[in-house]
Amino acid sequence: MVSYKELGLVNTKEMFAKAIKGGYAIPAFNFNNMEQLQAIIKAAAETKSPVILQVSKGARNYANQTLLRYMAQGAVEYAKELGWEKPQICLHLDHGDSFELCKSCVDFGFSSVMIDASSLPYEENIALTKKVVDYAHQYDVTVEAELGVLAGVEDEVSSAVSHYTKPEEVVDFATRTGCDSLAISIGTSHGAYKFTPEQCTRDPKTGRLVPPPLAFDVLDAIMEQLPGFPIVLHGSSSVPQEYVDMINQYGGKLPDAVGIPEEQLRKAAKSAVCKINIDSDSRLAFTAAVRKVFAEKPGEFDPRKYCGPARDLMEELYKHKIINVLGSDGKA
Repeated sequence: MVSYKELGLVNTKEMFAKAIKGGYAIPAFNFNNMEQLQAIIKAAAETKSPVILQVSKGARNYANQTLLRYMAQGAVEYAKELGWEKPQICLHLDHGDSFELCKSCVDFGFSSVMIDASSLPYEENIALTKKVVDYAHQYDVTVEAELGVLAGVEDEVSSAVSHYTKPEEVVDFATRTGCDSLAISIGTSHGAYKFTPEQCTRDPKTGRLVPPPLAFDVLDAIMEQLPGFPIVLHGSSSVPQEYVDMINQYGGKLPDAVGIPEEQLRKAAKSAVCKINIDSDSRLAFTAAVRKVFAEKPGEFDPRKYCGPARDLMEELYKHKIINVLGSDGKA
């Protein structure tokens, strides 16, 4: 058993309370490798933003759970090296799909876990979530749950259709499970193809797809039912067109990739939405930078020469999200 406190990490309780009160959202950035982690920590340290390092089940298998523990501890020390005296860094399991996985993450030093039982019948979702909460809370680990289903694909999580969260269920669900935060479905979606062309309109000037708006009426109803309760948005990458264009320019094929407009995320961040998940955007930035190097320097084979530019572009992206979208800069 490893306590996250020994690693210098924090849970989400205090950062969420401050975010709701302050009208901003905490960035939750997924990472799979060292370059992503370096970029996240550098961006957070330089902007003094609290940050959530998210690890999916697939990323945990890819990176190795023991290495992850030391990477998280190293991230805290790296942040201090960069001048961040008291780093506010949380290590979070994204979309945990079983009690056993959540327990293992708690035991290995995660400070927050998500149990995603949203695909199960309502009562089964409650039962599994409560089981995880009861275990995690013994070690002061916070728990995120999910009610409603997001469409799209990300790692092992996939659904062809979305089901909006039912506001009439949220009080019962939060009360009976004891969860610390609730991921809801209001029209966000996993992956780089968040909407089909049929769901969008096209900008007559640019020809680009314009996605449908998020269901803020559902969010408002949920906030009315659960005033002051931490709400989470998954699938909130904006799929920046400059990265999509770079990827396509240098040999990639991402036709009609479209994400959530940043102005809608800014609006959500000023509400009770205090955690916004961003994964696909950094994947796109990484891939765009790597493809550019390979196209312009086909003889390059030193990973530092293409992973380095990828790291720099991701850092730029993370800073932009922190400062211009989520408003979490200067909050830690």
